[in-house]
Amino acid sequence: MAAYTGNSKREETQTSCAEASMSGGKLKSVKHWPEEERPRERLLAYGPAILTDAQLLAIIIRNGKAGRSAVDLGRELLERLGGLPGIEQAGVPEICGVAGIGTAKAAEIKAAIELGRRYQQPSLARVSLTSSQDVADYYRPRMKDLKKEVFRCALLDTKNKCIRDELVSVGSLSASLVHPRDTFTVAVRESAAAVIFVHNHPSGDAQPSQEDTLLTRRLIQAGEVLGIQVLDHVIIGDGHHFSFRENGLMGQAPRN
Repeated sequence: MAAYTGNSKREETQTSCAEASMSGGKLKSVKHWPEEERPRERLLAYGPAILTDAQLLAIIIRNGKAGRSAVDLGRELLERLGGLPGIEQAGVPEICGVAGIGTAKAAEIKAAIELGRRYQQPSLARVSLTSSQDVADYYRPRMKDLKKEVFRCALLDTKNKCIRDELVSVGSLSASLVHPRDTFTVAVRESAAAVIFVHNHPSGDAQPSQEDTLLTRRLIQAGEVLGIQVLDHVIIGDGHHFSFRENGLMGQAPRN
């Protein structure tokens, strides 16, 4: 258990250094801290891994406000919104709720977090999608925190290697708005041999609705007319997914 105490001690030490920068009860700005304790200088000297989340945010925020350092603003932002995951999900107005952080700084913070999120996502280019698990592993990081249903289409060549990924539609909180005509437009243009459809359920429940099942059947029928095989339709939920093919539902949808 002792191995997990390192970060706490490091933060206590860094907090003490910050407190030591107070003179006459008035907090000095970061630029007046000892150079070895300034977040930017520490990053340049030792790398970003040594910095706390508040210190990394301070580098983006840059300037404090009303006797509070940029590190203080970063710390308040983390506490108010529930850490980095909370900041990722928060809107710009919520981030601006911390006094001293305006829309420009909020936009920079959101951009930095989005870059980190995209860096962690695997590339789909020329990847072989051989199972619904492959599909879920790729799309879950992109869809798990979305507030609306988003419908996407992976275009595949004759060897089931991905040509490209296409956004088809963005729906409401509980439903995607998809028409077979729009869904296959890019697939025809890219001469795709097959497609895999993917959408998320913001509720976290990956079980298909009757509308999902009916839509899947219509997409299969449209693909048959166009000579494009629909390999699967995968629904992304919270920590799990649902595959129409693996559940034997590719040809069992109700008809009107």
